[in-house]
Amino acid sequence: MPALDDLRAIAAARTRGEFESSLTRVAHEMGFPLFGVIVAVDQPGRASALAQLSNPPPAFEQAWLDAPASMRDPVLHELRQSALPVIWNEHTYARAGAADLWDLQAPFGYRVGLAVALHLPRHRHFVLGLDRERNLPTENRRLSRLLADVQLLAVHAQVAAQRLLIPAMPPPPRLTPRELDVLHWTMLGKDAAAIGQILDISRYTVQFHVENAIAKLDCETKHAAVLKALEHGLLDRLHRRS
Repeated sequence: MPALDDLRAIAAARTRGEFESSLTRVAHEMGFPLFGVIVAVDQPGRASALAQLSNPPPAFEQAWLDAPASMRDPVLHELRQSALPVIWNEHTYARAGAADLWDLQAPFGYRVGLAVALHLPRHRHFVLGLDRERNLPTENRRLSRLLADVQLLAVHAQVAAQRLLIPAMPPPPRLTPRELDVLHWTMLGKDAAAIGQILDISRYTVQFHVENAIAKLDCETKHAAVLKALEHGLLDRLHRRS
């Protein structure tokens, strides 16, 4: 089990370098020379924002970037759908029809590993993977202990990862009270005609405010604009009032 002081040091890391150094040390002590961290933030109407930290051999980074099928990784696919730890090896990739990916990474030390995903509030996701060449223990008690240690490490690592790796989000756009009103009623399923009756304005004026809100929120549809406004907390007060 990782020492509690080491776990606390990871969570309290003040810089990216300090976080990487602490995580590398604990991963080595657990028997894994390689690690990878991914933080993803879902953004309604846009691609998720991603940040990564890992310690791969330099040659592996280029080989992986050059692989046209790297997005087929079955471990990441499973982690997107589950919060359960994933134990992976050559057979994991073969069963998913991605044996070529395992063949690509195995020479660099990525032969077996453990990975866990934490699906967090505010549409955030954290993934920690620990990788190595030698096989994992087959005895149930030892493997269960190792899985528990990885989950404990992930809980502490995500604290620092969210603070240090996620890029600062820009401040929310300033919407007018009327733009917020029309998004609020759109969220509740009202169309332009119904919103116009509620607010005592024409449906064309409603559409004008909706289009302004869509543009300010950098979205393509009114539904994406509602989701993004909710993400920024812009509709919380109106939602409580209705």
